[in-house]
Amino acid sequence: MVVFRALARERVTRGTLGGVALGFAGVGVLTSQGGAGSVDPGAAALLVVSCACWAAGSFASSRVPMPRDPLVSTALEMLAGGMVLLLVAAVLEPGGIPAHSETRSWLALGYLIMFGSLLAFTAYTWLLAHAPVSQVATYAYVNPVIALVLGWAILAEPLTPFLLGGAVLVLVAVALVIRHEARQIPASLAAEEAA
Repeated sequence: MVVFRALARERVTRGTLGGVALGFAGVGVLTSQGGAGSVDPGAAALLVVSCACWAAGSFASSRVPMPRDPLVSTALEMLAGGMVLLLVAAVLEPGGIPAHSETRSWLALGYLIMFGSLLAFTAYTWLLAHAPVSQVATYAYVNPVIALVLGWAILAEPLTPFLLGGAVLVLVAVALVIRHEARQIPASLAAEEAA
C-alpha cells in the first residue's frame, strides 16, 4: 500500500514507513519459525504477488467509484474470486470434488465462507470507505499474530520467546502506523480548509 501511495505522489510519513518496515520484520520473524524451517521460493513468490494484487485492489477501491452498499462490493468480489478459483480448480483437479470428502472438511468450508469471507470482506470493504487505507492495511500484520495465538490455544503449538518477540514487533508496528496516520488526517483536513 505504501508503494502505491508513493507512486500516486501521496505524502507518506517517516513514522508510517518505519511502522511498515517494523511490521514486515515482525512477520518475517513469525514466518521463519525461528530458523527451523525452510521456505519454498515459489510459494513465497506467490504470496508476495498475491499480497501486491490485494494491495492494488484495496488502494484502487478508495479512488474509483464503488457501490454505496458494502454488501454489493463484497458480493462482486466474492463472485469474481469464486469464478477464478473454480477455473483454477478445474485445471488442477479435473475430477471435481472428491467423493470421500469428510464432514470436517465441509464444516471448515462453511466456516470460511461465512466468517472468513462474507463477514470479514464486508467489514473490510466498509472500513476501506470509512478509514485511511494505511490503517486498514494493518490487518495483514495482525493476522499472523492471531494465527499464532489460535495455534497455541487450539492446537497446543509452542509459544517460543522468538515467536513472542515477532508478535510484539508486529503489534508495535501496527500502533506506529495507526498513530502516525491519525496525526496526518487532521493535518490534511486543516490544509483543505485553509485552501
